Amino acid sequence: MIYSFGNEAQKAQHLPGILKSDVWWAQGYSEPGAGSDLASLRMAAVRDGDHYILNGTKLWTTMAHWADWIFCLVRTSNEAKPQDGISFLLVDITTPGISIDPVITIDGEHHVNQVTFEDVRVPVENRIGKEGAGWTCAKFLLANERQAITDLGAKKRMLQRLRALATEINANGKPLLQDPDFSRKLTDLDIQVSGLEYTELRFLDAQLRGEERGFEPSILKVRGTELQQALSELYVEALGYFALPYPTNRGDHGSNMPESGPQGAANGVAHFLYSRAATIYGGTNEIQKNIMAKLLLRA
Repeated sequence: MIYSFGNEAQKAQHLPGILKSDVWWAQGYSEPGAGSDLASLRMAAVRDGDHYILNGTKLWTTMAHWADWIFCLVRTSNEAKPQDGISFLLVDITTPGISIDPVITIDGEHHVNQVTFEDVRVPVENRIGKEGAGWTCAKFLLANERQAITDLGAKKRMLQRLRALATEINANGKPLLQDPDFSRKLTDLDIQVSGLEYTELRFLDAQLRGEERGFEPSILKVRGTELQQALSELYVEALGYFALPYPTNRGDHGSNMPESGPQGAANGVAHFLYSRAATIYGGTNEIQKNIMAKLLLRA
């Protein structure tokens, strides 16, 4: 985002730390009452000389408790249509007035947060682009996020873990991998992951040739998250009763008891639980299907 839309001073300040992974960022988009309908966001940024005064709340903010900075969509105007009143700000998360509260997800872990801003002063020089141009930045970033959510490497690793697990676990006196029904499900998912890979490669080739992205990130987001959930569901199915003790079967929660079941069983259950959110974050799959339909019908 800074590389594509920031000025030279912003690039000089932030890009080296990002490149070295010395500085961590959080994304301040969603709010209570503004998730899929992001343009309805309400967090106010009122101009006060060389600063904006921020008041409002961001929700589902991933890893904000580890972040050094947070980039935020804020409302700088209520006069025009909602999209035209949004600006994009870079905020030092240690600025006075920012508080971070954990939101514990269904897997019992602390991934996301609620971030509250009370009279937070942010220099105007931290704004990316012109005032009111934040929606353009937001759409650009969301397209990249949705494409990244495809996460083919993770899906291929999950297929490998599934095969290893199905070799280790027995069903009816023989390895689960030899069970015709399980083998069919695993093969079907393997084919679908390969199809997703070739689809993404076609889209990447089009980008390298200078073609603009349209509905392609939405396609990748929908199929990628559906497959993420399907793979995690098959993993839990393969675990069978070894999935039941979660989270007490995890060896990293202050217990010296060994993990029950095959190695990595508890992490597989955690992945299954957290993957329920995959079709929601980055723009719900229902919204993505609306985007695809709109662009296809327009074509």
